[in-house]
Amino acid sequence: MSSDQNTPSSQQNSGNDGTDDDALAAATVSKTRFSIIWIIPILSVLIAVFLLWRSLYDRGPEILITFDTADGLTSGQTQVKNKAVTLGTVDSITLSKDMHHVDVRVQMNASAAGLLTDRSRFWVVRPRINGASVTGLETLMSGAYIAFDPGPPGGERTNKFTGLESPPGIQSDQPGRTYTLLSPAIGSIGPGAPVFFRDVDVGEVLGSTLPPGGVGPVRIQFFVKEPYDHYLRTNTRFWNVSGVKVGFGAGGLKVQMQSIQALFSGGVAFSLTSSDVGHEEISEEAPANTIFQLYDDKESADNAGYHDRVPVATYLTSTASGLAVGTSVTMFGIQIGAVTGVKLQLDPVTGHARVRVAMDIQPERIWSQTQIRDSNMEQTLRTLVNNGMRASAASVSMLTGETNISLDFVPKAKPEKVYMEGDTLILPSQAGGMSGIMQSLATVSDKLAAMPFEQIGDNANNLLAHADQRINSPEVKEALVQLRDSLHSLHTLADNANKGMQPLMKRLPEMSEQLDRTLKNANTLLASYGGDTDFHRSLQGMVVQLGEAARSLRLMTQYLTNHPSSLVTGR
Repeated sequence: MSSDQNTPSSQQNSGNDGTDDDALAAATVSKTRFSIIWIIPILSVLIAVFLLWRSLYDRGPEILITFDTADGLTSGQTQVKNKAVTLGTVDSITLSKDMHHVDVRVQMNASAAGLLTDRSRFWVVRPRINGASVTGLETLMSGAYIAFDPGPPGGERTNKFTGLESPPGIQSDQPGRTYTLLSPAIGSIGPGAPVFFRDVDVGEVLGSTLPPGGVGPVRIQFFVKEPYDHYLRTNTRFWNVSGVKVGFGAGGLKVQMQSIQALFSGGVAFSLTSSDVGHEEISEEAPANTIFQLYDDKESADNAGYHDRVPVATYLTSTASGLAVGTSVTMFGIQIGAVTGVKLQLDPVTGHARVRVAMDIQPERIWSQTQIRDSNMEQTLRTLVNNGMRASAASVSMLTGETNISLDFVPKAKPEKVYMEGDTLILPSQAGGMSGIMQSLATVSDKLAAMPFEQIGDNANNLLAHADQRINSPEVKEALVQLRDSLHSLHTLADNANKGMQPLMKRLPEMSEQLDRTLKNANTLLASYGGDTDFHRSLQGMVVQLGEAARSLRLMTQYLTNHPSSLVTGR
């Protein structure tokens, strides 16, 4: 019975246990679902972490650049570039403590970290006008930026720099060489001025430096690009081509201008010397930093190429206006030298004044090198002086007043002595040009002034007065009447003689024919009677005389026929 009684209860209990097990099983198998909304913040975090890592990876050093002004610079916008590649950005701009400049902090990229040395250079690129060149026009739209030149390798690492206020002439990666020019003054030559070779722009002027204390020539640094730097030799000569050169010569007005750029910003030029084109031994190639002399013009540069010089001088007692250092010395219009000095000399004892003109005769303009070695220029000049050569100041242009020294040969010149002053040969001189003309006119004027024109005029007046009295005198009037009567009588006599000579003139031809027949008979008799006797010789002489008489008679007949009045008036 118990089993039966327990059975329902056990069944009831088992029924309750099954319900609990089902509930527990349902609670265990339930799953938590992942919401898709969590993807967005997770991706944002991942991107932020990547950007942070990338920023830290690309972040380079922070540098400080000092400029005089922050014109055109903006924090967070202005970039640092090299060859149009961005290498950094301006982080902040502040004034320095002394208020004299601005401090620009730049955050550089990691790729530029190895390029920042004490040889690096920074400058602001903005629109600039330098002479005839305009740069930085691209910044009108994009804004100014800071240009960066890493400089040559080998510098020390640093993060503080002083910015340049103007772009450098050359950058570290530009092939070429830098040289120096010496000049008393720079004139219109400034940074950026071009360097020309045969009218080709081959470089530019970098800048100039004054000598210490202001004494000595100015140093002008310039750069010549490759391969033109190999054209420079140790004896290459440079000259100034700035502005416009205007001159008056034998060909008229001459205007020379190198280029528009040289007109505004100045410029220098050089060319191959005579030794570089085969006339002499070729000189060595000029290394970097070689120092050259800058001449005023091409003519002065060419004159510097003549190394053989003979110092001479002359003393002028006439005006030396227009003479200056560098003035040409000519012979027959051809330059053979140049003036090296013009100085006035006053003698306080005698009170005499004169101008000493020092010159250099350049034998290379006249002779070849072989002739120079085989000749003595001093002795040659002495011989020329003995032949009448004299130095004079000759006018080259009446319009500009230019004057040179001309060595001319004077006909019948007075003998002059040639002497030495130290190593200088002194040549005799004479007035030339307008001074010579004025001196000649003064001499003629003195001679004319010495003539007694007043006395001559008085004598002429007296002569004319007495002549009038003589002509109006009764004796002269009577003589003129008698002369008129005599001429009338002579004319009547001539007419009568002409009438009386007509019969004679008619017989003269007949007489001439008879004389010719007589001459023929004499010749026949002479031919028939031969022998070398006195009679034969006498007869031959008579025949010759008869021939001359016949010839004279014919000539007289012809003349009287043409001029019958000559019997009275003569020939």
